Amino acid sequence: MIKVLVVDDSAVVRQVLTSLLNSTSGIQVTHAVSDPILAMERMKIGWPDVIVLDVEMPRMDGITFLRKIMSERPTPVVICSTLTEKGTQTSIDALAAGAVNIITKPKLDLKNFLTSSATELISAVKEAAKAKVRRVDAAAAAAPLSAQGVVRKFNADVILAAPEGRAMSQTTEQIVAIGTSTGGTQALEAVLTALPRVAPGIVVVQHMPEKFTAAFAARLDQLCAVHVKEAAHGDRVLPGCVLIAPGGKHMVLRRSGAQYQVDVVDGPPVNRHRPSVDVLFRSVAKVAGANALGVIMTGMGDDGAAGLLEMHQCGARTVGQDEDTCIVYGMPNEAMKRGAVDKEVPLQAIHKEIMSVMSRNG
Repeated sequence: MIKVLVVDDSAVVRQVLTSLLNSTSGIQVTHAVSDPILAMERMKIGWPDVIVLDVEMPRMDGITFLRKIMSERPTPVVICSTLTEKGTQTSIDALAAGAVNIITKPKLDLKNFLTSSATELISAVKEAAKAKVRRVDAAAAAAPLSAQGVVRKFNADVILAAPEGRAMSQTTEQIVAIGTSTGGTQALEAVLTALPRVAPGIVVVQHMPEKFTAAFAARLDQLCAVHVKEAAHGDRVLPGCVLIAPGGKHMVLRRSGAQYQVDVVDGPPVNRHRPSVDVLFRSVAKVAGANALGVIMTGMGDDGAAGLLEMHQCGARTVGQDEDTCIVYGMPNEAMKRGAVDKEVPLQAIHKEIMSVMSRNG
């Protein structure tokens, strides 16, 4: 039984979330309180497996509470907040502080939350319960209820066809494609901050909602020697630059003459995600082949496993994050099972694998 603590200053939200979670087999809301001070009192009685946490609350804000929890007794936390511009940046701060996931809390019609977001919330809580969260330095961090909630699981075929044969022979430009999900915000920060300015061009899919990726990229850009930005349609993939797929869109790699560029495209979710790692990896397999390195990192589910196998079959080198350093060893594990991973390495060694592609340049 997954024991959940709900912390939100809205009585309606507490009621709706409690009803939704308690109606799900294997989940029990032990307490639902209006602020972190009350939460800490309840946690003295019994510690929860997962905390569902609002951001803006009286007496103590959610980010302060999150940093306190993650520095003292790390516990999986799912942030449940609205997607205002202000809230977006706050939620990015929450991810940096150690939150496992972000769920959109509707501004209006909370009753509709039961049908429109039931699967997403339940999945987030179940994922969080399996996460291996780690202590975060507070200073450094500055089954569906109804058929309506089920999202059909498409594969990458709905966006682009599978690769036929191998891409062109080796070129001087090398491409690195990274895919990650749960725990990926922290993992990407660890990898990208370790790279020098002369790193190869990198394209990234991090499962993240619309409006979050721009703020996430901007934060990384401030921390890294490489330039990090949310990808725009037609952006070139250049050495020293990292392009992060925008939330709510798919990103595909294409080749224009001697240059690599990205297209940002619409389309249905693939593996229930948009952006999808499989879509990016398939496009890299098709146009870059042996000129690419594929990296699959921490995340729940199997998005990216099929695409990484296609990259492997098209001559790319492939790397998976090892189990010990993953918050959730789902995506890398699925890729390993399918024979898509050439080499597993710990998180702290991934930047070395990325830099090794520079020695392949002619």
